[in-house]
Amino acid sequence: MSTSSKPTIVFCHGIWADGSCFSKVIPALQADGHEVIAVQYGLDSYEEDVATVKRTLNRVGSPVILVGHSYGGATITAAGIDERVVGLVYIAAVAPDVGETVQDQLDKYPSDIFNHVEAADGRAWMLPSGTKFFAGDLSEEEQKLVWATHYAPVADLFNQQKLSADEISWKSKPSWYVLATQDHTVHPDLQRWVSKRMNATVTEVESSHVPMLSQPDVVIDVIRKAAAAVERR
Repeated sequence: MSTSSKPTIVFCHGIWADGSCFSKVIPALQADGHEVIAVQYGLDSYEEDVATVKRTLNRVGSPVILVGHSYGGATITAAGIDERVVGLVYIAAVAPDVGETVQDQLDKYPSDIFNHVEAADGRAWMLPSGTKFFAGDLSEEEQKLVWATHYAPVADLFNQQKLSADEISWKSKPSWYVLATQDHTVHPDLQRWVSKRMNATVTEVESSHVPMLSQPDVVIDVIRKAAAAVERR
């Protein structure tokens, strides 16, 4: 485990992705001296995904900043109650409150991509046509790579989680939010609503749902600011 005084950065991915979606931001943070790890969970159940985040916390030094993209915002919300976690960074993410599911939040502000999803074999697969709504500001080559490597969640994943009052970490931990204004997966108005509710420090970026791939420098800057803030505490 790291003995660095800098906080460890732990990334949590969303659906149709894995930890490699953070590949453009990890090297810069490592160069800054942070220990960095991307959680690899299976998108088979919310409970198990959160448990995987907690197991990952056991493998790194503390203090920790949890960074969640999209559905990853739900996993860091629950796992972030761990005393080793000192800050939360949400990237175009959901952030449930007591009794809410991810689907409850998405239903408030429907988005385009779910017209480009096919349920098969118990999983929710993104169709090739969905990449322009998921990652439309990437090059055609990169969009094809996103689709070729996308990992489908179990079909009912977004309806599984209903958190209790002691599982909402953003109510007690400082939070930052990267708000993607051109997002067609998690609606920008939903992002505004959840980020305001959690009283997060918000940075808006003209980006699709994947700013860590399309505008990694913005995401790196927000994480650096979060790290600096918790180091001063």
